[in-house]
Amino acid sequence: MPPALHNWVEAQVAQGRYSDAGDYLRDLVRRDQDTAREDRAWLRAMIAEGLASGMLDEEPEAIIEQIIAENSVPDA
Repeated sequence: MPPALHNWVEAQVAQGRYSDAGDYLRDLVRRDQDTAREDRAWLRAMIAEGLASGMLDEEPEAIIEQIIAENSVPDA
């Protein structure tokens, strides 16, 4: 482990929240696992929302052009 990372881990342990470097690393891994689960759940929800919204018959380019036209600011 590079010295800067080692110093960071030791500083976290010195604050008293962790009993040793292994305890700190286990906590990091658990939090990373939780974040990965949350990310997967969010992605699944977005996929389900997309599937539930139905399919469009138009080409993607036409949809983009329509969105741009609807959101463009007229020239003054």
